[in-house]
This record gives sequence, C-alpha cells and structure tokens, in this order.
Amino acid sequence: MAQNILGVVGWSGSGKTTLLEFLVKELCTLGHRVNVVKHSHHDIIIEPPQKDSARFRTAGAAEVLLVSPYRYVMTRELRGESEPALMDILPRLSSSDLIFVEGYKWEAIPKIEVYRPALGKPAIFPDDPHIVAVASDVAAPENLRPGLAWLDLNKTIDVLKWILAELHQKNFSTSLK
Repeated sequence: MAQNILGVVGWSGSGKTTLLEFLVKELCTLGHRVNVVKHSHHDIIIEPPQKDSARFRTAGAAEVLLVSPYRYVMTRELRGESEPALMDILPRLSSSDLIFVEGYKWEAIPKIEVYRPALGKPAIFPDDPHIVAVASDVAAPENLRPGLAWLDLNKTIDVLKWILAELHQKNFSTSLK
C-alpha cells in the first residue's frame, strides 16, 4: 500500500507545530483527509492516573482502548519492548490523502525542515538528502542543493501551495508494509 507521507523536522521552538496546525486546517478545509504522527521523547499521559483507563494500564493491561462519542484512543504499554519503527505503525492509520510526521528526523521519508537560524541551531538540510524543502524566515543560501525547495516561513500560504503541487505530482508517495 502506498501513502503520501511528509515529515516535518526542525529544532524545538522553530515553529513546526504552528506550521503543521495551519497546513492541516487548510488542507482539511480544501477537502483533504490528513493524518498526523507526532513523535515525542516524553511519556504520554492520555488521562490522569486516577481515571479508569490509566488504572487498567497500571494494573498490567497491554492495551487499553478508550472510547467516547467524540473520539477514541488506543494506548499500548511497551513494557520493555523497543519503540516501534515508524513504518510499522503507519499502517495502523486509516486511509488519508497525506500523513504528516512531526519528528522522526532519522527516517528516510520526504521531509520539510522548519529552519530559523536565530535559534542558534545548525540547519539539518545540508546533511539529510531526504529533506526536499526548507521553510525558513531567511533567504536561501547561495550554495543551495539543486532540487531543494526554499520556502518563506512567513508566507505559510506559499508552503501550502508547494505541498498541494507536490501532492498533485505524487512526490510524497511512500510504500508501506
């Protein structure tokens, strides 16, 4: 099965979530179905410890499916297992027009880097051939790699237009297991 996947990477504080929030909202408004995978290095708390689902996990349940009329969430306790690979969890998502993946810098998927030099952190794109575009608040460097799109982070509508054009050309298509 092939899915359109676009990673969004950058240092903390660069504006990844703000950009993604805009892109998801606009794509959905245009009728696209969008999924998002967010990687976190921190523990994930779905409900406070005193709530039933948390108590079931603490009691030893491997998985807890919490369901309401508004949403559902599945938690799986790894209990010493390795963190699952991105390509192993993506097939669990329902069909969509695009899957955004925030984080997973190391994955070999098409990515857009959100780059703000004022943060004092190095750019990722020079060392990652899977970065296909950079959204930045500064002009492109003169020695930009051929084929790498440079987008104005302050003109998010232009980032959206670029994504729509790339989707139309199926440039984010990735085969899943």
